[in-house]
Amino acid sequence: MSNTPKTPPVLPDNASPVQRVIAWIEYRLPIFSIMKHQGEYRTPKNLSYLWSFGSIAGIALVIQIVTGLFLSMNYTPQKDLAFDSVEHIMRDVRYGWLLRYVHAVGASMFFVAVYAHIARGLYYGSYKKPREMLWWFGIIIFLIMMATAFLGYVLPWGQMSYWGATVITNLFSAFDSIINGLGTAIVTLLWGGYSVDNPTLNRFYSLHFLLPFVLVGLVVVHLVALHIHGSNNPTGVDVKDEKDTIPFHPYYTIKDFAGFGVFFLIFAYLVFFAPNYLGHSDNYIPANPLVTPAHIVPEWYFLPFYAILRAIPDKLAGVLAMFSSILILFVLPWLDTHKVKSGRYRPLFKKFYWLFILSVTTLGYLGAQPAEGIYVILSRICALYYFSYFLVILPLLSKFEKARPLPESIAEDYRRKH
Repeated sequence: MSNTPKTPPVLPDNASPVQRVIAWIEYRLPIFSIMKHQGEYRTPKNLSYLWSFGSIAGIALVIQIVTGLFLSMNYTPQKDLAFDSVEHIMRDVRYGWLLRYVHAVGASMFFVAVYAHIARGLYYGSYKKPREMLWWFGIIIFLIMMATAFLGYVLPWGQMSYWGATVITNLFSAFDSIINGLGTAIVTLLWGGYSVDNPTLNRFYSLHFLLPFVLVGLVVVHLVALHIHGSNNPTGVDVKDEKDTIPFHPYYTIKDFAGFGVFFLIFAYLVFFAPNYLGHSDNYIPANPLVTPAHIVPEWYFLPFYAILRAIPDKLAGVLAMFSSILILFVLPWLDTHKVKSGRYRPLFKKFYWLFILSVTTLGYLGAQPAEGIYVILSRICALYYFSYFLVILPLLSKFEKARPLPESIAEDYRRKH
């Protein structure tokens, strides 16, 4: 980096006080140049509304941080007071009920946006060269999100919170089969003792408060990686010249705001008319270590992975399969090496992709059912297809699938449709 001093701006004699203040700030911190760059940043002209889910996820993250900050002012991370402090927020704190419902529903809406964002990336090949690092940071964000959501689910200290924490943290004890004592050491570290108790709640609360700020840092890196090679697009064809692009502002800011409108309508409906629809009624019962719920169910956004865990009778194999179902996304750019990125021009890929979406959705349903009979059998079938999609189908399609002809450029594709 050059150490050459930056030349001070030269302003006309009739410059207004506002212009002088802006120039003074710009000379010391070029924030206005950065904002101008964002406004002039050019993106492919054929992006659909599916590309708005990234911005929607960013808004959802901000909502979670703001509401979480205010909730933390009245929450007490102590096992004998946690449940009552949540009820205090709901009943006594002014607009506390609104803050809690926005935070609870916001978690689900955040995952809806991120799952849609990932599904779009899988269909249009957004993980392929040269965007592998962009994809990796996205998956890291997803993992931190899941950890944050799990930690937050424990904080109300209801029955499902307590037993969910007990069951999920106990999974790490399976690693004793690999190295004797390793799993037990991890579980003891997570619990802060020999059972889920007050130290566990304190640790989970501290991490739940910290991790969203880690997420913000990762999102910034994700955006930097995005700006290096730009957004992918529905054709998967790279930008060739300026005719293929339009400025992000005002075209895509307006498009994103239209997406925000729909997002907030659904959000508001759930908050005001069905705030507990996506939750579990058992969590309105105070945690009781002596009474196990008949059916322990995590939040809906964990259910596909929970179904994979329960589909395998061996504990260690189930835990490894559950973690592998997410970690496999890191090697996806090397499993799907087909030269055509977009599923729009890959007829066979398209069929297998929608079967994959169906299998994940079915796993989500099965994860909420009792682990018995036909539910276990179907979970095994769907889990088998889940891993076969990545490890068998995509590599084979990369070698043998014949894609449809691609447009010469993004501009040509845009002309055809408009």
